[in-house]
Amino acid sequence: MKICIFGAGAIGGYLAVKLVQAGANVSLVARGPHLAKMQANGLTLIESDGQRLNVPVTATDNPIDLGAQDYVFVTLKAHSVPPVIDKMQPLIGEKTTIVSGVNGVPWWYFHKQGGPLEGTRLTSVDPDNAQWNGFGPERVLGCVVYPAAEVIQPGLIKHIEGNRFSLGEPSGEKSERALALSRVLTAAGLKAPVRPRIRDEIWVKLWGNLSFNPISALTHATLDLLCTDPGTRMIARGMMLEAQEVAEKLGVKFPIDVERRIDGGAAVGPHRTSMWQDLDAGRPMEIDALVRAVQELGQLTQTQTQTIDTVLALIQLRAKMAGLY
Repeated sequence: MKICIFGAGAIGGYLAVKLVQAGANVSLVARGPHLAKMQANGLTLIESDGQRLNVPVTATDNPIDLGAQDYVFVTLKAHSVPPVIDKMQPLIGEKTTIVSGVNGVPWWYFHKQGGPLEGTRLTSVDPDNAQWNGFGPERVLGCVVYPAAEVIQPGLIKHIEGNRFSLGEPSGEKSERALALSRVLTAAGLKAPVRPRIRDEIWVKLWGNLSFNPISALTHATLDLLCTDPGTRMIARGMMLEAQEVAEKLGVKFPIDVERRIDGGAAVGPHRTSMWQDLDAGRPMEIDALVRAVQELGQLTQTQTQTIDTVLALIQLRAKMAGLY
C-alpha cells in the first residue's frame, strides 16, 4: 500500500512518522526549509510524553517523483487545496483514494448524502468546482483529524495531544478501502475508527472551530477565557445553536449538547486557536471552510444565522485589514 501525505506540516508530519515507524510505505510532499531538513536529516517527532523519534522519509516538492498512490492524505488548510489540484494529479491513479483530512465543511459534503441537496456544490469551500472536478467525489474518504501538533522548526514536529483519525465513507458504508486504511493506521498506534455517520463527527468538531476560532482571533482570548467569560460564551453559544439548527435540517445527530461542547473547550486551557495563530503569523486564515460555509449551508436550508453572520463579517474585515483574506 502506497500512502502519500500532501502537506507535511504538523499533522501530516506526525502522521508520517507514526506510519513510517510502523513500516508503512509513505512519501511526503512538502516545500521550503521543512522539505530540505527532511531530505537531509529525516523527520523528527517529539511525542507528547517527551519521547523523541527520528525516521528517514521520502520527501519531495514534485509529485511526479512519486507516481500514483493508493491513498493520498490531504492535510493542508482548506483554502490551500484548490490552487494545488493540478500539481497533485500525478499522485492520482485509477484506484487512488483521497483522504480528506481538512478542517471545516468538506467540499464533498453533499456527495451520497441523499435528500434534495444531493450533489450540491459549495462555492465557499470549492470555488469553480476545482476539487469536485479535479479529484472526483467518488475518490473521497472522509477523515476527522483530532491530534494537536506543531512544527517547532523545519524537520521537527511536536505532538501535543490526541491520536484519533476517524474515517468514513460519504455513503456511510464500511468499505474495504476504509477498513484497509484503518488497519494500517491502527498498526501505527493510532485510533482509526470507521464511522457510519462521519458527518456527525465533522459537525461536533466544526461546532468549536466555527465559534472559538473567529472569537479568539478577534479578542485574543485563549480558550479557557473565551469559554468562561459570560459575553463571549454567549456569542459562541449563539453561533453553535444556529449551526446545530442548520445541521439537524441536514440529518445530523449531535451526541452532546452545546453547554458540554463549550465546557470541553474551556477544559483545553490557555490554548491559542489556529485562526489566532495564523493572524499573528501573517498566514491566510481558514474563514471560509470554518464559518462562511456554515452561512452558505444556512442559506441552502433557509435557516437564519444572525450571530454567525455578524461574527463572520467582523473576522472577514479583520483578516482583510491584515491582508490575510
